[in-house]
Amino acid sequence: MKKTRLITLCLAIVASGAFSAGLDAIIEPGAKVEKLSGAFKFTEGATVNGEGEIFFTDQPNNAIHRWSREKGVRLFMKPAGRCNGMCFTKDGSLLACADEKMELWKIAADGTKTVLIKDYQGKEFNGPNDVWAHPEGGCFFTDPFYKRQWWNHKEPPQGVQQVYFLSEGAKQPIRVTEDLKQPNGIVGSADGKTLFVADIGAKKIWKYVITKDYKLEKKTLFCAMGSDGMTIDSKGNIYLTGSKGVYVFDKTGAELGIIDIPENWSANVCIGGPDKKTLFVTAKSGIYTIPLKIKGTAQGK
Repeated sequence: MKKTRLITLCLAIVASGAFSAGLDAIIEPGAKVEKLSGAFKFTEGATVNGEGEIFFTDQPNNAIHRWSREKGVRLFMKPAGRCNGMCFTKDGSLLACADEKMELWKIAADGTKTVLIKDYQGKEFNGPNDVWAHPEGGCFFTDPFYKRQWWNHKEPPQGVQQVYFLSEGAKQPIRVTEDLKQPNGIVGSADGKTLFVADIGAKKIWKYVITKDYKLEKKTLFCAMGSDGMTIDSKGNIYLTGSKGVYVFDKTGAELGIIDIPENWSANVCIGGPDKKTLFVTAKSGIYTIPLKIKGTAQGK
């Protein structure tokens, strides 16, 4: 059997469906975590387009894959610039943190890529990690430093690890934070007014108000834990990732419970599928799903 067909057909139930009471309003009764595939080296970058199709990366194997219920998992792009975090824009383009050369890409539906930026004030980025497209245009992205085997530099070129905003058509971003330790996951509210940033180095999630000129203000602590990737649903619940699976918090920052994933690290998460009510988790070599009661926020067209 060919590997691509094996990936498509691989669907195994991996959990009993017993979840903490705090998740009752979010997870469907009797729902079970399911493994779509375990054929990768390290999955990351989960994001969803307007049709509910999931895109994710396998960074060590330098590839982007896609999933739909009808066609299963299939290759979208290889090589793929060692892409990490990704997000769809309002026009259906795919933004990707291509950290092979510390770049931010825009990828069209046919796989054609455009390098949007590769430096800030004449210095290379540390390694763009995660990105969120603002609903009115432009994007916020994180630039931490994680030493990669494909890099020559051993220290962060920027000297600091912060968050940036890139306006549509701009040649340079603006730096919108100055005091973070190691920002990683990032996501915003559907109305474009609030930004959540995971400072994984400080083990904190920060909440910001996005101003009309896309600056950040009114920094407040959302919860005291870090996260690799993150997503938000239509009710404002935040889904964080880490060593035990997916941690769910309500919009006030109160923890609702943990969705156990049978891997020692869950890297990223998004909500998609045909009904926009399925949680997708990238965790080590696998892709996992669980049905929700709540839809995700709109991405792509």
